[in-house]
Amino acid sequence: METERFEALIDAVLAIIITIIVLEIPLASNGSWQALIDIKYEFIIYAISFMVCFNFWNFNNNVFSIVNKIDPNVIWTMGITLFIFSLLPYLTTFVAENFYVFFPQFLYGLIFIITAIFSLAIGNFLKDADPGNIALQVVLSNNYPMYFTIGLVLIGMVIGYFAFPPAIMLCCLISIFGVWIIPKLTN
Repeated sequence: METERFEALIDAVLAIIITIIVLEIPLASNGSWQALIDIKYEFIIYAISFMVCFNFWNFNNNVFSIVNKIDPNVIWTMGITLFIFSLLPYLTTFVAENFYVFFPQFLYGLIFIITAIFSLAIGNFLKDADPGNIALQVVLSNNYPMYFTIGLVLIGMVIGYFAFPPAIMLCCLISIFGVWIIPKLTN
């Protein structure tokens, strides 16, 4: 199966997710600095969620730019991943309203872990669907960034449970940068 329509679907779903996240940001109650400071948690988690969406789009855009064929395993696994990812707007609001509470932060981190696990599966399914594509095989051979994401967010969850719940969100943010830095260090 060709990939153009599938890539368009991924782009459309991510655009809708980002739009919903933006619409959930509360407006400042008045034109003062204090009103902006009052919504700082909403803005912080929005900024992180935006970077998460952009990172997911960028990663998939780069990978699918060299994919020639996909199969039902890729389609269904990406569909499940997008469904889980579509919970991000809800969790963004949930974390913003309960910034120092473990459970919302835990669910936010869980989205990262599940997305990383499914991204590993999608990578394997893509390699199986297009075994002759050497560039794809090489690009998807380095799974360290996904393992880094899983490990770092799990560490954040432990710290968040015992000491400081926003550590989960901070680990999610750091893992976004890790996805792009680690391949440069391991090559």
